[in-house]
Amino acid sequence: VQLQASGGGLVQAGGSLRLSCTASGRIFDINAMAWYRQAPGKPRELVAHITNGGNTNYTDSVKGRFIISRDNAKNKVHLQMNSLKPEDTAVYYCNGDLWARGSTMYTEYWGQGTLVTVSS
Repeated sequence: VQLQASGGGLVQAGGSLRLSCTASGRIFDINAMAWYRQAPGKPRELVAHITNGGNTNYTDSVKGRFIISRDNAKNKVHLQMNSLKPEDTAVYYCNGDLWARGSTMYTEYWGQGTLVTVSS
């Protein structure tokens, strides 16, 4: 079982990017999923979170600009990032609570990270 993130890159301030994360492997169920980010010299922070029922919450700095969504049929979670600012520059990580087949509980998994760079 693993999470694979994609979609990062270089964009000018004011632009948009869409991150995607796919869960693969012998998955029985997926609970909540989220995106975190870590800027150089800073701790990792939660950016957006979505429950398996579709309820969302966001860190204050991205409210109104970022949208988290999920496709349960495809085991994917997306992060649409609009009106990007230089301070959004970071490595973005997807995160999920996955129940692997053969397991007896949900386990937290992390994707490998994808770099988002916003130029001014």
